[in-house]
Order: sequence, then C-alpha cells, then structure tokens
Amino acid sequence: MLTSVDTDLIRVLADPLRLQIVTLLARETLCTTHLVEETGARQTNLSNHLRVLREAGVVETEPCGRYTYYKLRPDVLASLAGGFADLAESARNAAGNKRACP
Repeated sequence: MLTSVDTDLIRVLADPLRLQIVTLLARETLCTTHLVEETGARQTNLSNHLRVLREAGVVETEPCGRYTYYKLRPDVLASLAGGFADLAESARNAAGNKRACP
C-alpha cells in the first residue's frame, strides 16, 4: 500500500518540470548545464527543482570539478512503483467485492 511518504513523493513528481528532469536522468547522469539545455528552464528555476528532488531522495549529487552531476536513485522509484503494483493487485482481487447499501 502507499504510505504518506509515497504520497509526498507523488506530489514531488507531479510537477511537469520535475517529471521531465527525472525522465532525462533515467537515461543518463547530467549536470545542471545539460538540464538547462534539455529543458529550456532557467538555471535558478532548475536548481530549485533539483533541490526538491534531492530532498525527496529521488536524485543524488556527484561533484565533478566545478560542476555538480545529478543521477536518479532507481530504488526510490521502484519502491513507489511497487506501491502502485500492490494497489493494482488489490483492485484486481477486489473486483467482485461490492458492499451493500443499508
């Protein structure tokens, strides 16, 4: 089942730009400069979104000289996916359940 932690993560990923960032990071580790080029977002806006993703545990940083690279933490997304898979299984199992009205 989904927990309050999962619902917080869902809120974090609900933002279109953050979801775009996660999608890009699913393909490769990127620095802020790459993400600005790919998304067209301003650097300050992008940095704020990356901070939210980092605080939520979705991405981690990797310093490299004067750049900071960001990479996705697939285990976090897999855990969230598992919560949704559990919900789907419950729905399949409960398809015939119907509570009677009083």
